[in-house]
Amino acid sequence: MQQVKKLKRRYTLFTGKQLLWLIAPIVIEQIFSTSLGMFDSMMVSNIDNVGHASNAVGNVDYLNNLVIQLFSAFATGGAIITSQYLGAKDIQNAKKSAKHMLAIVLIFSGIIAGLCLALNPFILKLFYPDVSDDIMKMQRTYFYITAASFPLIGLFNGSAALLRAQRKSLATMTSAGISFVLNIVLNALFIWGLGMGVEGAALATLLARAVPAIYMRVLLMSDKNTLTVKLFTKFKFDKKMVSKILFLAIPSGIESCLFQFGKLMTNTFVNSGCYKIYDVSLGEELNIQVNANTIANSLNNIASVVGGGVGTSCLTVIGQSVGTGDTDCVKYYMKKMFIISYIANAVAVGLIMGTCHWLVYLWKQPAEAYPIALKCLYFCLCFQFITYPLSFTTPAILKATSDVKYVMWSAIASMIILRVGLCFLLVSDTLTPWLTTTFGFKFELGAMGYWIAMCADWCGRSLLFVIRLLTGRWKNHSSLLKDDDKDNSNNNDDDCKKEKVVA
Repeated sequence: MQQVKKLKRRYTLFTGKQLLWLIAPIVIEQIFSTSLGMFDSMMVSNIDNVGHASNAVGNVDYLNNLVIQLFSAFATGGAIITSQYLGAKDIQNAKKSAKHMLAIVLIFSGIIAGLCLALNPFILKLFYPDVSDDIMKMQRTYFYITAASFPLIGLFNGSAALLRAQRKSLATMTSAGISFVLNIVLNALFIWGLGMGVEGAALATLLARAVPAIYMRVLLMSDKNTLTVKLFTKFKFDKKMVSKILFLAIPSGIESCLFQFGKLMTNTFVNSGCYKIYDVSLGEELNIQVNANTIANSLNNIASVVGGGVGTSCLTVIGQSVGTGDTDCVKYYMKKMFIISYIANAVAVGLIMGTCHWLVYLWKQPAEAYPIALKCLYFCLCFQFITYPLSFTTPAILKATSDVKYVMWSAIASMIILRVGLCFLLVSDTLTPWLTTTFGFKFELGAMGYWIAMCADWCGRSLLFVIRLLTGRWKNHSSLLKDDDKDNSNNNDDDCKKEKVVA
């Protein structure tokens, strides 16, 4: 029988070892970064016996995450373009996009910080109109101080995105680790040592963000980098480059902000719609559902952070794959990133599910809150095993191919209809009294209604994004990709090698 020789592609743009050294530090970095707000909430929970301080910090963290997304999106847009240029080995334009992205991020983060400082009481009253005076006072203090750190976060995110695009994620992990350790040490000093309460937690967060931001900026100025962005060098905005960044950044920003806004709204439903009880021994009015939701959200954020880290890695891996102009190369790394995402997500979710029975007690909350928090956690973690990689890794991959508008509209539709809409219906009868009067039934699921709506959103997002990926329409938006009917071989032969295999 005649032997037929076939050509099988072997892709070496990212080896297995290179992927490990890119993704693992990003995941650890994400764990450090996410833990900042969680440790603030946990450590301030010891200030009072009713959880007011913890709830105040948790509420403001929702707002902080919302506004941070506005300028983080510009870092994402710039990182995608920079990664694509690096994949295409166009160093000149890669450097140009890096400088533009960092300048845009700093400008917008400064503007947002100024607005939040000026409108502090109005913003908090808009989203949390029903909280007690004590909680509102704590919220205002925490928001004032943490809002001042927004330009520092912008500087950190922009610098970190550019270092990741150059595959230097170990540096960003080190910086996040410095921030994490500083936050805990300063929290202990200000909250417990000096008795500064919520103000101490906010000040610790501010300082913990300042040091790594400066450190990252110094690293980015090194001549050892492929992309070096120095201070006080001659710089002039290029309209074409700005438009490219904004083309990716604006849809990403809208999608990220509305996603965080949806989380903020649903949290507000739990705050305002759930019933309260009066504790005679404490002389305080308690909202147990809110206390439970604060714990469940904090632990779920830790379980989700590994998947989020893999998604962040996709911007570099898929972005550089797109830059090669080889469609098959892009598809190969898409599959690889999905496999990594599922494995990493399963490990993280399994660890939290196996330990959350003990972890919930790290928060000092009323005893009635713990079983509710556990019930919510077990429910959402079961869904997260399957749906989280599909609902968050997939859009990260699509963004890296420049298919940002579809991601934006799909995420917004799923969030409004499933997450916000269902939560509004399920959390409390006080939010939807017409259900009882018109149809004669009511849900009043409390915090569990919040998590049912969230899991429904994950399922909706998964369906919309996977369909887009399988249809291949994302290729229409990847400007650096070649048509399938053209020769995929280009000047990047070193990255996409051919290997003869006997069939």
